[in-house]
Amino acid sequence: MTTRQPCFFGCSVEAALSVIGGKWKGVILFRLLDGTKRFNELHRMVPGVTQRMLTLQLRELEADNVVHREVYAEVPPRVEYSLTEFGRTLEPILMGLKQWGDGYKELLVNLREDQSA
Repeated sequence: MTTRQPCFFGCSVEAALSVIGGKWKGVILFRLLDGTKRFNELHRMVPGVTQRMLTLQLRELEADNVVHREVYAEVPPRVEYSLTEFGRTLEPILMGLKQWGDGYKELLVNLREDQSA
């Protein structure tokens, strides 16, 4: 596992966004707040993400110590993903983003209604 050096980042916000930024990581982390998920379950919960991109994002989140990947020695192999203890510390941030997103979606609906009137 590769660990980034603290001096690599210009500021703490840059460090945080390097972990949770991008189109899919926040959504993946939000879905894992509910508990452990298998790959295909996550894939269904994140519409629009390709299997390859989901795999890449999960690997990056695992390398950043926020997601745990558990492989079971079964046939066929079973792989489950969950938040690490450190990953769980993102919950208030993700819930804040959800709340902000709910408000933003409402604002857009209101703006659209105002433009239609």
